[in-house]
Amino acid sequence: MDEPGFRARRRADKEQQAAFTGRHGGLTDVVPLTDEQINAQIDVPEHDGATGFAVPNYRPPPAVPNADLPGAISGGEGLQGTYTEPGPHKDDPAAAKLGMNPHLQIMLGPMLRYDTMKDGIYHAFCMVVTADTGSVYQPKPYLSWYAQAHGGLEQGMQNVGLNGSGTWKTIEASSIYTYHSLAGGNTFWRFKLEIPLADAEQAITYSLNGGRTVQFFIPGRSQNMKWVGHSCNGFSAGVKVEDFNGPSPLWDDLLARHKTAPYHCLVGGGDQIYCDPLAREPEYVDWIGSKDEEWKANHPLTDDMKFALDRFFFNHYCAWFRNGAFGRAIARIPMLNMLDDHDLIDGFGSYPDKLQTSAVFSSIGSRGYFWYLLFQNFIVDEFDGTSPQIGTHSSKSMIIGGEGVYIPFPNHSFLSCLGPNQYILLLDCRAERKKTQICSKVTYERVFQQINQLPAEVEHLCVLVGVPIAYPRMIFAEKFMESSFNPLTALAKTGSFGLGGMLNKFNGQAELLDDLSDHWTATDHKEERNWLVCQCAQLAKNNKLRISFLSGDVHAGAIAKFFSKHHVDPARDPNYMLNIISSAIVNTPPPQPMISLLNKICTKTHKTLHKQGIDEDMEATFTVDPETGKPQSKNQYIVGRRNYVSVSVTPEGDQIWDLRVEMKQGGGETRSYPTIAPRAAYV
Repeated sequence: MDEPGFRARRRADKEQQAAFTGRHGGLTDVVPLTDEQINAQIDVPEHDGATGFAVPNYRPPPAVPNADLPGAISGGEGLQGTYTEPGPHKDDPAAAKLGMNPHLQIMLGPMLRYDTMKDGIYHAFCMVVTADTGSVYQPKPYLSWYAQAHGGLEQGMQNVGLNGSGTWKTIEASSIYTYHSLAGGNTFWRFKLEIPLADAEQAITYSLNGGRTVQFFIPGRSQNMKWVGHSCNGFSAGVKVEDFNGPSPLWDDLLARHKTAPYHCLVGGGDQIYCDPLAREPEYVDWIGSKDEEWKANHPLTDDMKFALDRFFFNHYCAWFRNGAFGRAIARIPMLNMLDDHDLIDGFGSYPDKLQTSAVFSSIGSRGYFWYLLFQNFIVDEFDGTSPQIGTHSSKSMIIGGEGVYIPFPNHSFLSCLGPNQYILLLDCRAERKKTQICSKVTYERVFQQINQLPAEVEHLCVLVGVPIAYPRMIFAEKFMESSFNPLTALAKTGSFGLGGMLNKFNGQAELLDDLSDHWTATDHKEERNWLVCQCAQLAKNNKLRISFLSGDVHAGAIAKFFSKHHVDPARDPNYMLNIISSAIVNTPPPQPMISLLNKICTKTHKTLHKQGIDEDMEATFTVDPETGKPQSKNQYIVGRRNYVSVSVTPEGDQIWDLRVEMKQGGGETRSYPTIAPRAAYV
C-alpha cells in the first residue's frame, strides 16, 4: 500500500507535472552533456570513449542529484552508512586515515547478509562496492575477522592492526559483478563467511584490507536468534520528509536497543528502497507522462533508456544504502531481505498484461530485480547459477522456484535457520506475480518440500509474505476503482477539480487499484490465499509447528490471527496462526480517517474458511495510546504510526513478537506492544 493521503497525492502530482515541464527537478535541459560539464559535475578523470554505451562518446543527461532523493543527508563519521559521496581516492591524503592497505575507494559498504546455520556453521556474506579508478586491487581485497565470546559491544570505530585479541582469519574477495559508470568501473566484492558456532554468543570483529573494524554478533549453538522485522524503508512521493525528522529515527532506536542486547538479523519484508524516483529520470519522463496507453505499450526500449535504468538503480542504491542510521545498521546486523513492489517500481506485477509485457515496463521490472538480487542479497544469477537442486547455490537457504512471468528471472525464495527452534521462509511473491497469481504451483511444491524436511526440533516457522495475508477487506473499494462508471476516475482523466493525482501514472487507472490488487484478499487472489492458509494449517498440524506470518506494505502496525472456529486453546490449536503486520519503519502512515475506518471494519470476524474449520479476526493490540500510554477505547486494532517488530524466543519456547511503535511522530522513541505465538502443544 502506498497511500500517504489525498493531499499528498495532489502535491506529488503537481511535482511530477512540474518535472515533466522542466520547472524543477534538474530536468530543464534534457540533452547530452559535454565532457567538461560531466567532469565538473562528478569530478571524474579524463577517459576515452569506452563508456559502456552503444554509441561512442555518448553522455546521457544527468540524473536527479542525490540531494533531491529521499534521505540524502551529509555529515557524520563511521566506516560507512553516513556518506552521500564515495570514500577518498587512493591518491587523496585522507585515504591514509582509513588504514586500508592497499586502499579501496568505497562506493558502498561493507554490508552484511545472513544466509543460514547448518551443521554447526554460521553462513553469511559481506559485500563492498569499490570505485576501480580510486582503488588498488593488488593483492585482491580481503576481509579479516576474529571471534570472541560476547563481552560487550564496540565502543566506537577504531584503527587496529591484525594482532589484536583473538585469532584473525582472512578471506579473499570474489568479484561478482562490475558496473561501468561514466566515472569508470565499480566492482562488487563478495566475501563468504563460514564461522563455527560456539556454546555461547560470539562477537565477530572484522575489517577490510586491515582498516577500521566493526562488529556483529552470532548466536550460540543452542541459542535462538533475536531478530528484527521491518518494511517500507523509504518515503513515498509527496511526503514532507522533515515532518518525520528524516529516515533515521526508528533505526536509531533499533541501534540503541542493539547496544543493550544484540540483534542477530534484520529481516527486510519488502520496500527496503523506493525506486519510484525512476519516474524523474529524463529518459523516462516522456514515456511515463504520456496518457496514450497504446503508444506506451508499443514504445521500444531505446539505448538511452537501457543506460538510464542501470545508472538510476546503481546510484539510487548507493545513495540510500550508505546513508544514515540504516547504513550503519547493515554493517553491524546482517540483513535477510525479500522484495516487494517498490524495490522494483510501484505496483509491478499487478497491472494488466498489456502494460506489464511492454518493452519499457517489463525492462524496469527486470533490471530492478537484477539490482535487488545484487544489492540486497549479494547474488548474481550469472555468477551463482539458478539450478533448482537444493544445496548447489552459494546461498544455502536458496529455493529456486518457477520462472518469472514478466521478468527473465526465476522465483528466488529463502528458507533460513534462525536457531535450533525457529526457521523463516521468505517467499518471493513478486517474480511470478500477475493479476491472477502470486506464486506458481512449482514454487509452492519446492517450498513445501523443503519445509517438510526441517529438523524435528524446529517449533516455530515464520512465513514472510510481504503483503498482509489477513487484513480488513476493501472489496467495495476494489470494485469501485475497477468500475468504468467510477466518477472520480472519469473526472481525473479530464483533469477536473485537480483530481489528476488520483490516476496511476503508468496506466491511467485509479491510483489505489494497484494497491488493492496487490492484496492477498483481493478478488483475483482470494482462492490462492485461502489454499495457502489451509496448507499452512495442515503443515503446522503434521509437523507440530507454530506457524506465524510476517507482513508489511500497508504503512501501519497490526496483529491478525487465524484460529479454529471452535475456539481451542491457542497452544493446542494448529490453526492458530498470527499475521504480524509491521510497516513502515520510515514511510508515512495512512491518514488518520483511513486508520479510523479500518479499525471499524476490524471488529468483524471473517468466516471465509469457516467450512474448513478456520476463522480469522484482528487482535485488539493497541489498548493504550502510543504517545501518552493512557488506555484508549478506539483504534485498538490498527495503529497508524511508524514501527518495527523485535522477535525473540523465551526459555519456555514461546515466540514473542514485540511491535515497537513510534510514540511521537519523528521522535524515534518507541512503545512496546508484545504478542505471544505459543509453542505448539498439540499432538
